[in-house]
Amino acid sequence: MLKVLLRYFSLNSVMFLLLSLGIVYPLVIQSQTPPNTPNMENEAEEPNEDLTDPNNLRPLTQADSLLSLQGGERLMSEASEAINQENYDLAASKLQQARKIFNQLSNFHLQLANSFSGIDTKIYESQRNSALKTGQMRDSSTYQLALVHRAQNQPELAVPLLIQVIRSQNPTTDLGKKCYQQLYELGFVDVPFSTSPTATSPSE
Repeated sequence: MLKVLLRYFSLNSVMFLLLSLGIVYPLVIQSQTPPNTPNMENEAEEPNEDLTDPNNLRPLTQADSLLSLQGGERLMSEASEAINQENYDLAASKLQQARKIFNQLSNFHLQLANSFSGIDTKIYESQRNSALKTGQMRDSSTYQLALVHRAQNQPELAVPLLIQVIRSQNPTTDLGKKCYQQLYELGFVDVPFSTSPTATSPSE
């Protein structure tokens, strides 16, 4: 049939006629069908993580954060457990991490407080209180670290830490008194500290 048509019509006319009759239409459709891509389809079907879901967030108020009060407290708790097991190396490592976190937090809160001084009283007071609180935790972890070094028979590491706490706290605070007592027991100072009025008055 094709040979007969070619005798009387041009090739283009024949192709047009065949297309009209639907003879080559399935071939054209088949050639345009793209190959299956199962891998791409599977990847497209995988749900993406919803970053707007509050359950997926990791705020700094959680204990698993490395820059939070809760994170530092968790490290101190782990250090206490290590001390109870007499694992002083692990305890020292945990306390050093906690001390670093509390020191960073205290400095950051203090910087924010200074930035808002004279601008917003509420923010200033809030950040100042946070700086004081984290500073207190830093000094507590520093004191605990000094005790661990003493238990490790490393007074040369304990003395500088104890002096740092006294400078930060003031010798008259409970923590300051404890640190000075440690210095006295280590033999670094010779005179015991007393808060009685006669001890602070100048000699006559």
